[in-house]
Amino acid sequence: MSDYTNAETLVLHGGQYRSDTNTNAVAVPIYQTTSYQFNNTEHAANLFALKELGNIYTRIMNPTNAVLEERVASIEGGAAALALSSGSSATALAIQNLCSAGDNIVSSPHLYGGTWNLFVNTFKQFGIEVRFADPEKPETFGELVDEKTRAFFGETVPNPKLKVFPIEEVASIGRELGIPLIIDNTVSPLTCRPIEHGAAIVIHSLTKYIGGHGNSIGGIIVDSGNFDWTANPERQPLFNQPDESYHGAVWGQLVPEALGAPIAFAVRARVVLLRDLGSAVSPMNSFNIIQGLETLPLRFKAHQENAEKLANYLLKHKAVQQVIYPSLFEGKDKTTADKYLKTGYGPIVGMVLRGGADAGKQFIDNLKMVYHVANIGDTRTLAIHPSSTTHSQLSLQDQFKAGVTPGYIRLAVGIEHIDDIISDIDQALQIADKK
Repeated sequence: MSDYTNAETLVLHGGQYRSDTNTNAVAVPIYQTTSYQFNNTEHAANLFALKELGNIYTRIMNPTNAVLEERVASIEGGAAALALSSGSSATALAIQNLCSAGDNIVSSPHLYGGTWNLFVNTFKQFGIEVRFADPEKPETFGELVDEKTRAFFGETVPNPKLKVFPIEEVASIGRELGIPLIIDNTVSPLTCRPIEHGAAIVIHSLTKYIGGHGNSIGGIIVDSGNFDWTANPERQPLFNQPDESYHGAVWGQLVPEALGAPIAFAVRARVVLLRDLGSAVSPMNSFNIIQGLETLPLRFKAHQENAEKLANYLLKHKAVQQVIYPSLFEGKDKTTADKYLKTGYGPIVGMVLRGGADAGKQFIDNLKMVYHVANIGDTRTLAIHPSSTTHSQLSLQDQFKAGVTPGYIRLAVGIEHIDDIISDIDQALQIADKK
């Protein structure tokens, strides 16, 4: 990792990459290859036995992907990272890297709709239970722990509820019990660094603000390198019991000796789960995401400034019943937002329309400039009605737990001129209010 500390520099120079070793190219080359020539049979054997690091097959590692991994790890203050095919893959592998059938995790219920379905439905098929605590009462995470609990999980700024997660409070409870906190930091890159507050693992959907241009899907897992996986062997069996797929290797013991750094989580995720499940990001997508990463500080500042202005405008609109944005919170919720969000209150604004679900749908249908898509993090302003789309698979009760009501609209505010954003939203609201 580089010696730089400022995000504006890290997104361009973070990691070990200075120029391509073969061509001296400054821009990161796209290594569009499946395989890599071994020097000899000993070299090949050492790579497969993890006696030395190097490229074997692009499903497991790739030079273009490696630059992306190093740079994202550097901006999060982590020790290593693993790029994957999507944010959903990052979430799934982060949990599967700790849990076997019969195990459980404790999570906040304030989740992206896709994560909720993964936790409540798909993981159930794998024998992994997800228990839901109340992030407004951090102690409830500890109350739900038993001998099979392997991790805590939360989103820094939950999409779409937007109430900031109490990272330090939950992380400290977990560390006393040998339980790592996994934080999805997709909505708050740069403005929050969860590892500094005790998170052991950070994940991102690279598709969103890091990539930033709506052209490539990817995800990433960042290993803080500061969690002791061997301190409580019974709590983390996958890191303390022999792995027969690597001739009995014990990851928590082997990796620090082999690599000189405590990055057992990232290494096991790569050489076991990515090897076996295959959710590899393509080098082309990594290249595109790197281009987005290089301008992230500039773009994210504009996203947040526009979101703040839009939120304040919507407060005065007669068609809007409620505006949901962290700077507008009061009491404990505002204190938590101020503690963790250091450079702005985020790029997403929620609003509840007085006309309910019908008004929400009418608003969406009358937008002209703003796009109606199932995404956030694009340079363009995006809008969606979660109750009928992203959270439609949830029951009404579960939608409410996630922060979704029938009249709720999620606005992922882009970097267009704020006057144009407001103008389009205002005309759509006026039409919806007349229906």
